Amino acid sequence: MKLSQFKFKLPEELIALNPPFHRDECRLMVLHKKSQTIDLFKTDENGEPLTDEEGNKQYLDFRNVLDHFDEGDAFIFNDTKVFPARLYGTKEKTDAKIEVFLLRELNEEMRLWDVLVEPARKIRIGNKLFFDDSGTMVAEVIDNTTSRGRTLRFLYDCPHDEFKRELFALGEAPLPHYIVDKRAATEEDMTNFQCIYAKHEGAVTAPASGLHFSREMLKRMEIKGIEFAYVTIHCALGNFHSIEVEDLTKHKMDSEQMFVDAEACRIVNKAKQEERRICAVGTSVVKATETAVGTDKLLKEYEGWTNKFIFPPYEFGLSNCMIANFYHPMSTLLMETAAFGGYELVMKAYELAIEHEYKFGCYGDAMLILND
Repeated sequence: MKLSQFKFKLPEELIALNPPFHRDECRLMVLHKKSQTIDLFKTDENGEPLTDEEGNKQYLDFRNVLDHFDEGDAFIFNDTKVFPARLYGTKEKTDAKIEVFLLRELNEEMRLWDVLVEPARKIRIGNKLFFDDSGTMVAEVIDNTTSRGRTLRFLYDCPHDEFKRELFALGEAPLPHYIVDKRAATEEDMTNFQCIYAKHEGAVTAPASGLHFSREMLKRMEIKGIEFAYVTIHCALGNFHSIEVEDLTKHKMDSEQMFVDAEACRIVNKAKQEERRICAVGTSVVKATETAVGTDKLLKEYEGWTNKFIFPPYEFGLSNCMIANFYHPMSTLLMETAAFGGYELVMKAYELAIEHEYKFGCYGDAMLILND
């Protein structure tokens, strides 16, 4: 497919800048792949739309996801944990303000980090950056990696755990630029931009579809007999890079580190063999499971990296349901969703989302894609 096939006009006011008051109260749209139908509204037992006191149809909310799953069905979650990756420092001598975005730690003993800097043209090898008023957290630029990429060595002499605590205390939630260009990140964002089941630190952006799950909702799922499987894929910034080629086969994704353990395989494969519903929560889970699925369409243990880029047409080997958010035009996240749900149906859903003023982005509304 072509890049231009994923272009649409997204009104700026539909980009969610803040999360809903409760995680699980965003709106939900349900897509049925086989019948090619889309549900927006709550209905009674006769299929008639429910209305409020003013006679307005009631939109589905995220809690209605559970209406479509039963005992023995499995959900696959990404339990990566976001760290406070965005820091602001000043350049030695000039005091110019510099944004430093931590990507990953390269060497624990030497305090080496792979980062992005902005504005990059001002940051050269040998420059020192200061991150606090006391001058104790200092980093030296020791290498250029890409046009905006640098390797920093932090000059901080203490045990590693203490260094990480001090470094992360200076950072803030790594919200996407479509949010922080409109408002500053807050302390609450570090909680809101984290899935409640997050466990393994390493992500620089949240697996956003998982943000909708509350503790109450997970408890209801548990009571219903739904199985939980956890994989880890550390979400990187490649999901937000602009695609610069019209022919999607020529686009190269950044690699992301991922782990699939034996317990996840046991839970998912049991559901698969029993022909249950298997729901991938988010595009990162779909990418990870499609990387680790075998030719027998069963999930395999995996530890390594993936740069899988999924776009239509694509034959999926594992999950038969998917939860997604509403993504930006021409994004890899939209392309993967369209591959899973079918291009025509997903793009129709996006038309309806704009018409009905659904919210887009990581803090926005949700979509459930079912294979029925």
